[in-house]
Amino acid sequence: MRKSADAAILMQQSFDISDVQTLFPEHMDWDQFQHYSPDVPFSEPVVEFLSDFSASLLKDRMARIYPDVVTFAFFCRKANLLRLKQQYTDDHLRLGRGIVFHIAPSNVPVNFGYSLVAGLLAGNYNVVRASSKEFPQVGLIVKHLKAIASAHEAVARRIGLVRYGHDSVANDFFSSICQVRVIWGGDQTIARLRQSPLPSRSYDITFADRYSFAVINADEMIHEEHLDKVAEGFYNDTYLFDQNACSAPHLVVWLGSTEAKQRAKMLFWKALHTEIEKRKYHFQDIMAVDKLTTFYRQAVGMPIHKNDCEDNELVRVSTNTLQADIDEYRGKCGYFTEIDFDAIDAVTPIVKYNYQTVAVYGLTIDAVREFILKNRLVGIDRFVRIGDTTAFSLTWDGYNLIQTLSREVTIQN
Repeated sequence: MRKSADAAILMQQSFDISDVQTLFPEHMDWDQFQHYSPDVPFSEPVVEFLSDFSASLLKDRMARIYPDVVTFAFFCRKANLLRLKQQYTDDHLRLGRGIVFHIAPSNVPVNFGYSLVAGLLAGNYNVVRASSKEFPQVGLIVKHLKAIASAHEAVARRIGLVRYGHDSVANDFFSSICQVRVIWGGDQTIARLRQSPLPSRSYDITFADRYSFAVINADEMIHEEHLDKVAEGFYNDTYLFDQNACSAPHLVVWLGSTEAKQRAKMLFWKALHTEIEKRKYHFQDIMAVDKLTTFYRQAVGMPIHKNDCEDNELVRVSTNTLQADIDEYRGKCGYFTEIDFDAIDAVTPIVKYNYQTVAVYGLTIDAVREFILKNRLVGIDRFVRIGDTTAFSLTWDGYNLIQTLSREVTIQN
């Protein structure tokens, strides 16, 4: 570990981080921050800290306005953390890596919180760069971190939550002191941040641009008694973040008989449009322009047919040919491409390394497992139910975050 005096000299001579806004704590001594002692994963102090944080957040009426904040608070509940501890710990001796530098994305407000929690649970000190956008969810989380900090000083000192612009040299400084750098963002963001050197034994965990789709068994859907709940879940998967999240489906694959597909489509899209109106989706003029641009660009690149739609809040196009570059025609704010297949195996020719999540309705776990083992694709890391695509897991994009953010210490007999 770098000596504090050396770190102070390096910071003074090489890095001007005066533009860094410290959100938590109010004042940070970055030299002192580097005097860390890694913890074991899921240590009792961390679990208690997160449990109290969750309770504080859930008592706040303002927090209830934001479903993503409430979901985050429930993730941090003690009962859930203890369940995860059983799932993610074993007899191996593990310690945190040290300092983890997290760069949060700009399109999912609460993502920075989940990344921080993963770092804490793995036993680390954490520098988290929040989005430069002013999300109210960020303010709420910071407020409640401050509210419980004095009762959990040992854990609170492991957190540095910051905000700064893209041109800041702070990326260079925080990269120079970290053991792991976690980058949430597009390919261009990752390329830019990799220009900041890491220490020789440090490494990156990157969450790059990904593509996701949905698979619906129409034979099952036509018998669904709570289609409104399915539509609500699909709305949360897609419209909640304007289809910007990597896990948001853009392509919808329909399976089943021809008659069932026709009826299921009518029922499902009608139920989704009802949900859009009920939730009062904030549809802006620029979204309509973007959808029209996407349609024309897609129509030039592949054979498609635009389906009848009540308004621009839900746009559907159909294709009979699933081209290998379908992931390049992703729309936003409620733009979906549909295709009919007899079996899910028909999607295998297009699946590339950048495919992340499949939202599933009406397929059994055994059927999904058989598909995975039969085809052994280079892409697709997650199969989840419709409505759960944005649900955070400590295994994300194929990374077991507890193992990846910690190190195993072996003792030889």
